[in-house]
Amino acid sequence: FCLHLHSMRWIAFLQSIPQKLSGVLTIIRAIVKWQHNNTQPILSVASRVVTKRTRVSGHAPPDRVRTTSTYYYCTFEDERGQRHEFRISGKEYGQLVEGDLGTLTYQGTRYRGFQRQMR
Repeated sequence: FCLHLHSMRWIAFLQSIPQKLSGVLTIIRAIVKWQHNNTQPILSVASRVVTKRTRVSGHAPPDRVRTTSTYYYCTFEDERGQRHEFRISGKEYGQLVEGDLGTLTYQGTRYRGFQRQMR
């Protein structure tokens, strides 16, 4: 019985390795992206709000309350026709309208703000 219990624990440990490794790799990727963005210049370019979208994500751990998160995204197009999509706050999402003109400020893949032109 003791040997069987030990082998079951060993199997459970081995099965958990891919999940733990995936978590470590996610953290490493986030750190590398953060460091890369820090080395990029802060750019401000005349842009137009092209489109907005949301993504809703839910999670229901066993024996717990289901949680949901909403992520907000906005795509901007600069004067050269290059498009940039960034995750933005819900407040900014609500204030921006497709077609708005202004100055987009970003650093690498990091959104830093959008200053709308008053019409």
